[in-house]
Amino acid sequence: MRIAFRMQVHPGQEAEYIRRHNPIWPELKATLKAHGVRDYSIFLDRATGDLFAYAEIDDPARWQAIAATDVCRRWWASMAPLMPSNADSSPLARNLEEVFHIEADA
Repeated sequence: MRIAFRMQVHPGQEAEYIRRHNPIWPELKATLKAHGVRDYSIFLDRATGDLFAYAEIDDPARWQAIAATDVCRRWWASMAPLMPSNADSSPLARNLEEVFHIEADA
């Protein structure tokens, strides 16, 4: 299953956002993979600070379960100063609806 969502980074925090993702914490990467995340990319629009995230996941429930992990909560807390966040430090995000896709040749 493919999912996509939008977030934002605060103006002037782009370089720090990028630095913290290169690389992400090994424990967070392992947690994502253990929860069925096969592919995950985040793209930055430097002109607006918009972030576009795309992930390929095994199961939406397993994806949602990542939010309850300790490592995810710690990651959110570390990233909250860099981006608009909810009260629980999770990033403000808007899910995007897929309207077109070309399947790769098998």
